[in-house]
Amino acid sequence: MKGIILAGGSGSRLYPLTKTTSKQLLPVYDKPMIYYPLSTLMQFGIRDILIISTPDDTPNIAKLFSTGVHIGLSIQYAVQDEPKGIAQAFTIGADFIGNDDVCLILGDNIFCMGEQLNTFQDEINDNNGALIFGYHVNDPERFGVIEFDDESRVISIEEKPTKPKSNHVAVGLYCYKSDVVDKAKSLKPSARGEFEITDLNKLYLNEGRMKACFLKRGTAWLDAGTPDSLIEAGQYVQIIEKRQGLKISCIEEIAYRAGYISKSQFKSIIDSLSDGMSYKQYLQNVYEEN
Repeated sequence: MKGIILAGGSGSRLYPLTKTTSKQLLPVYDKPMIYYPLSTLMQFGIRDILIISTPDDTPNIAKLFSTGVHIGLSIQYAVQDEPKGIAQAFTIGADFIGNDDVCLILGDNIFCMGEQLNTFQDEINDNNGALIFGYHVNDPERFGVIEFDDESRVISIEEKPTKPKSNHVAVGLYCYKSDVVDKAKSLKPSARGEFEITDLNKLYLNEGRMKACFLKRGTAWLDAGTPDSLIEAGQYVQIIEKRQGLKISCIEEIAYRAGYISKSQFKSIIDSLSDGMSYKQYLQNVYEEN
């Protein structure tokens, strides 16, 4: 399976923070925002990744990760000239996807799934069409709402309804078979001129090829796309990391523990960092563990 991070958009909800930099390069506590969606793909075992961003922001993101080889990944880049909806990622990334399954994650979505990751990996492997992820919220009218039956089968998906049929909403994480490219190409722009991910999902739903996985209690989904949610996400990460002494979405640690890089390669990363950095000290502690 391949992975796509959609890190485009103007970041208008975060203006003026985004006047000179990409939203996905803003800090969420101690790491750039884009570390978090990248780490989710890595924890799913995905190592072949395409990052889609704006013409101005793509070079800066490429400076951050380069080819990804230093953490055992293959990272490519593509430009979204103007934001035309989430589903546009599949037409932009058509050549990259080829005949492979693909997992798309939004660049401002942060997930802390814990042990439920293993369950999700099984669901991804069994996916025969589209797999979406749901989360229980207090304000479903702000999102794409998932209606499901007693056996958790999806009945409908409705974008920002005035009368939501459930409190479960679709988050910015989606898995598809390779036919998603053709389906995305068949979409028509919505009234707001975008290729909507909800319209794409409905195509699979109408074919009976959609499943939903719901994040359980104790897991976290954060959308860091507004000033309030950005600071809340940073506070969440800070609290967890300080309590546990373990970092969330530390991509170098994930690569090392997953076997994407060797112990000597991990040590080379540590040695390349400046002394006195708390991040370097954390990686050194991981290296020295039995």
